[in-house]
Amino acid sequence: MKRFSGGDQSRAVAIWLFATAALVFAMVVVGGVTRLTGSGLSITEWKPIMGALPPMNAADWAEAFEKYRAIPQYQQVNAGMTLGEFKGIFWWEWTHRQLGRIIGAVFALPFAVFLLAHLLPPRSLIGRLAMPRRLIGRCVVLLALGGLQGLIGWWMVSSGLSERVDVAPERLAVHLGLALLIFMGLIWTGLEAWNGEEHSRHPVGWSRGAAILLGAIFLQCLLGGLVAGAKAGLVHTDWPMMSGELLAPVDWGKGALAFLHDQALVQFNHRLAAYGLLIGGTVYAVQAWRWRLAEGLGMAAFVLAAALWLQAALGVATLMNAVPLWLGALHQAGAALVLAVATVNLWLVRRSQPRLFMSGPRSTVL
Repeated sequence: MKRFSGGDQSRAVAIWLFATAALVFAMVVVGGVTRLTGSGLSITEWKPIMGALPPMNAADWAEAFEKYRAIPQYQQVNAGMTLGEFKGIFWWEWTHRQLGRIIGAVFALPFAVFLLAHLLPPRSLIGRLAMPRRLIGRCVVLLALGGLQGLIGWWMVSSGLSERVDVAPERLAVHLGLALLIFMGLIWTGLEAWNGEEHSRHPVGWSRGAAILLGAIFLQCLLGGLVAGAKAGLVHTDWPMMSGELLAPVDWGKGALAFLHDQALVQFNHRLAAYGLLIGGTVYAVQAWRWRLAEGLGMAAFVLAAALWLQAALGVATLMNAVPLWLGALHQAGAALVLAVATVNLWLVRRSQPRLFMSGPRSTVL
């Protein structure tokens, strides 16, 4: 049977991708809560299939608790924890892993249907769902990254099961970073599916600026992952100083590892990057206004700048309150939302017409 080439756009594919992105967002937030509650090491085995079932009876719970009691975190941090308290942290980690399984199913099963549609008559019920061919490769990459994320999640957890009482900060940052890359990819591909392919040339200068801003925000998220992994938000909780000092009191005896593990330096780098982003985002928004960008583009620039300022204020509040659970989770959610806004902003710039940028800044026409 002749294969049917899908159309240029597909609203069904776009909705599927946006729904998956929403689940990844939930996964990021639950992952933050899992970290803040110290729950990430409560499940000491990696069972992608069998692990979908939680302990079903008293004997299963006793076995899971006994395995947790054998690792350093219990012995050095949670010694004396009751079974009831263990269940409290277990359910957060189980929910986090279960969300990963759900995301895998929500992505893989409809993807198979969208691919199958290419083999069926285009006017049939399923044939109408054929995915645009230009998006198939991207979705294959996203599926592969999702599988890799599961492996990296276990690689992260395994770092805290023998010699440490928590996971390695750099591994946590990698795990978070890949989740956010998948999140960005889902949003971008969803926008492409919803709107179809655009063949016009984009304004190189503005596209480069929007891409740099997006990259800087992503880097800041990774620095935030290091702060979380090193528990750096629990120290130097004054602002704008750090325990009364202008510069971070760094223990340089750790050498190059200080950039990953020293609480003061990790937090200081996160602060500096935040200041840079606030300046860059504000300048970007002002320039968007001066150059009289198209309404959608100008609005995206201002929304991005506002989101950066709100996230910075939330970060300061989170720090000065020593990272309470609700503020820590909200700050992590905010980071993902800022990244989403920056992704949409770059997509809009790359889809814009060059003529929209050629009228010059406002100051030249007033």
